[in-house]
Amino acid sequence: MKKRIVLNIGLFLFLLPGIEAQENSPYISKVYDFMPAPGQFVNDLPFYEEGDTKENMILKVEECITGDEKILVSLGAYGGYIVFGFDHPVVNVPGVNDFKIWGNAFYASENPNPNAPAEGGSCEPGIVMVSYDANGNGIPDDEWYELAGSEYNSPATIHNYSITYYKPDPEKEPVPDTDYPYLNDLTYIRWTDNQGETGYVAGNVFHEQSYWPEWYDGETLTFTGARLADNYIDESGDGSYYVQYAYGWGYADNHPNTDERADFNIEWAVDKDGNAVYLPEIHFIKVYTAVNQYCGWLGETSTEVMGAVDLHADATSSVRYGKEEQLSKIWFNTWTRQLYVHTEKQQDIFIHSVTGKMVSNWVLAPGENEISLSDLSSGVYLVKVGNTTAKIIITDLY
Repeated sequence: MKKRIVLNIGLFLFLLPGIEAQENSPYISKVYDFMPAPGQFVNDLPFYEEGDTKENMILKVEECITGDEKILVSLGAYGGYIVFGFDHPVVNVPGVNDFKIWGNAFYASENPNPNAPAEGGSCEPGIVMVSYDANGNGIPDDEWYELAGSEYNSPATIHNYSITYYKPDPEKEPVPDTDYPYLNDLTYIRWTDNQGETGYVAGNVFHEQSYWPEWYDGETLTFTGARLADNYIDESGDGSYYVQYAYGWGYADNHPNTDERADFNIEWAVDKDGNAVYLPEIHFIKVYTAVNQYCGWLGETSTEVMGAVDLHADATSSVRYGKEEQLSKIWFNTWTRQLYVHTEKQQDIFIHSVTGKMVSNWVLAPGENEISLSDLSSGVYLVKVGNTTAKIIITDLY
């Protein structure tokens, strides 16, 4: 059985007296990073103009997917990614899904194989990762946690996968496919991976722009993550009709937006070793294309994103942290009612009700301290260690 990790979630600022809380928007408010892998929609979704920098492209992506815009952004082939966030932390509400990511997945209305599963068509799964702003600097530079979907423990899933793409030589002679005139360069953009495989992102006649991100100056692009097994089948048998079948759950652009399986639950978070992690809330979301496959004339499989929505934007977290001198760190596991405190020296800890009445106090030893609060009744409490104060909420719902 995998052990459950209680994350040290750092310290955050209280709302000060006289400052009114703003109503949270349920939609994406900011894009922090965007780097697609090569693909037929790169430089088109969004559109690249000569002279655009990465910063320009991130702003263009922001215009596409913030608010309720719902304009497609392509992540390209395996590994291409986007990082975004809301104007507030997304709260982990126990027992329900927390956010939805909009893509353009759909099921095919017809299939040459009458015995094929119904949930197949254009399903281009992207792995979703989340991060908590543990250092409180407002940028996604803390640890990432994967939301473990239905294929996480599949023997066909390759964890710690890595792929490198090589910038194409503009003078290279194209190698067209003699059987399929739609493919005009089978050796367009070469890739190699850490499994000893090599291949190409092919060019096609439908997209004449460069498939290499034009604002990126490097000669190679490397992406790492988990790789899901190929999800396509050539149901025609002759390369004319490809179907990409949906995985069970837990992946972006994998089921239609109206399906509940386009929703995500922070409770699925695992660390790099596969251990479950408790995150009371998250600040950043990353999506990357999770398959490395090529479907003939349809081209590479690429995850698309067109927005996201917090499914309970008005929820409040069970923890909020004061930020003074960070001499001590306080965090609380709402599931077990265990309070964890790290302190650099021996000192007192006090717990008060919101009315100011002291309900408990202990002496902390230097280092890590674990305190059970199972004897406290439901309610809001203030925990004070030196000049660090944290608000915790104890509820019988957990």
